[in-house]
Amino acid sequence: MSDTYKGECFCGEVAFEVSGTPVAEGYCHCNDCRSWSAAPFVALSLWPTGAVTFTKGEASVGSYAKTERSVRKFCTVCGGNLMIDQPGMNVIDVFPSQMKDFQRTPTMHVAYASKVMPVVDGLPKFADVPAEYGGSGDLLPE
Repeated sequence: MSDTYKGECFCGEVAFEVSGTPVAEGYCHCNDCRSWSAAPFVALSLWPTGAVTFTKGEASVGSYAKTERSVRKFCTVCGGNLMIDQPGMNVIDVFPSQMKDFQRTPTMHVAYASKVMPVVDGLPKFADVPAEYGGSGDLLPE
C-alpha cells in the first residue's frame, strides 16, 4: 500500500495529492530557489512525476520556466508556491511544508556552493547535485 499525502496552496484554491515515496529529500541552496522563495534555502522532496495529481483548482495553477530544467508551479489566485517540475530528471519537487502529515527525512544539501547561510547538520553538502541527478557529485565541507 502506498502512502498518500494531501496538500494545497496558501489560499486553498489548488489542492493536490502525492502518492508513494520520495526518491530524495533535502535542502536546496541554488540562487533560483532562494530568489523564488525569498529564503536562504528551501526544503525539497523529489517524487516521480506521476506521483502528483491535482484534485482541485488545476485551472488556477500557473507555471513559469526561467530555464528548461525547472518549471515552477504556483497558484494564480494567491501566488502561493506549489512545486517545481524538473522534466530532465523525471521528478517533481513538492515542498514538504505543503503536504499534511508528511514526515521529512532529509538526506542531503544541494547547490551548497551557492549557499548564503551555512548549515551544520551532518548531512552531505553537494556543490551542485549528486551525480545520479546529472551533477558533479562533488561534496563540500560543512
